[in-house]
Amino acid sequence: MRRKAFLLGLALLLLSLVLMVLGASVGSTGFESVLRAAQDPVAAQIVGQIRLPRTLGAWLAGALLGLAGAVAQGLFRNPLADPFLLGSASGASLGVASAMALLGTTLGGTSSLAWLTRLGLTGAAFAGAVLAVLLTLQLARGVQHTLRLLLAGVIVGVVLGAAKDLITLAAPDIVPAMLGFNLGSAGFVGWSGCALMASLGLLCALAAWVCARALDGLSLGEATAASLGLPLARMRRVLVAVLALATGTAVAQTGLIAFVGLAAPHLVRSIVKTTHDRLLLLSAGMGGVLLMAADILARWLIAPQELPVGVLTAVLGGSYLLWLMHRRTRSGGGLA
Repeated sequence: MRRKAFLLGLALLLLSLVLMVLGASVGSTGFESVLRAAQDPVAAQIVGQIRLPRTLGAWLAGALLGLAGAVAQGLFRNPLADPFLLGSASGASLGVASAMALLGTTLGGTSSLAWLTRLGLTGAAFAGAVLAVLLTLQLARGVQHTLRLLLAGVIVGVVLGAAKDLITLAAPDIVPAMLGFNLGSAGFVGWSGCALMASLGLLCALAAWVCARALDGLSLGEATAASLGLPLARMRRVLVAVLALATGTAVAQTGLIAFVGLAAPHLVRSIVKTTHDRLLLLSAGMGGVLLMAADILARWLIAPQELPVGVLTAVLGGSYLLWLMHRRTRSGGGLA
């Protein structure tokens, strides 16, 4: 089991490096920019300031979503749990819609203050996601009851989603930008966004890894986990914080990207059966590879135009999960 987990981790690392090189080569000017980067300042700027941070940002956002998906599925003991279950997606959308309505600007602004606008929208998305999770925790009266927490997350998601729709109706000029946010894109990620995701991702991964024993115990049932002497209440609080922080950080940088956090842990479990200390890290790596590959495809399929990366992840991830459910149903097993 350890050997297979190590080999999978090594394979994901090598694949990430290959995709990073490929991501630096895909764009409207093709591979020529990479070849001319050493002599041409414009080509160097295209590769160094646009393609590389976008590709790395896609990997980091996917890693955060993959980690959050593994935490959510272990915490709720539900293989269909995804990182957005606590209402973070709706909260982020509400935050962005509110900021756009107040600022009167969009994601595609070209003014000298465009970077400041983008920073404000990123902060609004993160704040909305975190506030949505806090509201869910308040309604659920803590993290002790998993089912109550799940139901509160669904209710908060519906209510905040309706509030976002009301703001969109009141300010119809923000509809195109909101559509772009809801479909997801790594095109606006810069080096500062990569640094933020990397630092917070490392913190989330470390905290989740420390609490991996709680997820192993919960997989055996509440009573068994309690009998092992694990501090479940404290570890649940840490895991919910990891789930909120990882999801909010990724959504704030790339918008809403579906199925990465849901599919990544399933892909890992289909290759190797392992405990959560390895599953969490491997799911992060798998999520990074999935989103990076989807972003490259989104840039390449109809070049020089781009497809929204969230559309690709939804189509590919949804198709994979449907196939997995069909295969498990025919074999008499469940989706796990």
